[in-house]
Amino acid sequence: MTPITEVEGRRLALSNLEKVIYPATGTTKGEVLHYYALTADPLLAHLKDRPLSFLRYPDGPDGQRFFTKNPPPGTPSWVRVAEVPRSSREKGEQVVLADLPGLVWAANLVVEFHTPQWRVEEPGRADRMVLDLDPGDPATVVECCEVALWLRERLATDGLEAYAKTSGAKGLHLLVPLEPTPSDEVSAYAKSLAVEAEAELGGLVVHRMARALRPGKVFVDHSQNAAAKTTATPYTLRARPEPTVSTPVTWQEIEACGSPAELVFRLGDIAGRLERHGDMLAPLFDPGHAGSLP
Repeated sequence: MTPITEVEGRRLALSNLEKVIYPATGTTKGEVLHYYALTADPLLAHLKDRPLSFLRYPDGPDGQRFFTKNPPPGTPSWVRVAEVPRSSREKGEQVVLADLPGLVWAANLVVEFHTPQWRVEEPGRADRMVLDLDPGDPATVVECCEVALWLRERLATDGLEAYAKTSGAKGLHLLVPLEPTPSDEVSAYAKSLAVEAEAELGGLVVHRMARALRPGKVFVDHSQNAAAKTTATPYTLRARPEPTVSTPVTWQEIEACGSPAELVFRLGDIAGRLERHGDMLAPLFDPGHAGSLP
């Protein structure tokens, strides 16, 4: 029998809680759900009003993985589903999570959470820019930190403030709060920054995705600013060998980073970081921090 749990008045069937999702650490599905319940407040703040895409990995990171923007089969009637543009001609529907019962329901499916840089009420108008710093072996997050510090200074010259998180994989994400701006304009500006970084940081940065260009360099991926693209949401678990989390980090941590292990955070690390720092990405929600593109 599947146990029925009540979460804030909603009845949820939570299945296979003893199932090991991350064999490398023995982390079970029950521990995954517990993690999401503990981090619900900041995670829901970052999911608020954003259409959700799911990377599902129900049998763990080594099992089948599938990415979906459509509401999963069996989505409860009380979970918000919003109509969103999929292209200039067609619309689709996506889940928008607003509360703890919805978050626990989604987490029970074993998912990574991915969101665009815009909200459902203003599709295609970004209220943040993202730069995804992705190292090509043998480069690591240490090189990403070097690039991140340059980008932070460069953004500051345009009056923009950057905040950082780990990707939960190998790299870093820089997030910049913006006055709502058409996604294509944000994309063009982000690309110009990536091109400039490649010119300035000779031999360290590449702005094009071609695999052949990337060994030993940091790819500054500007493409996730396109309206149709998404980025791993802050605090989401990743479908990696270990239960790593896309984790906000301080600029001091980035400046001090001397080895990749220093910026790897797993689900057991996050509650303590939230106690010490709060949500370091909270300024993204403050209109006073939103900048305008030059």
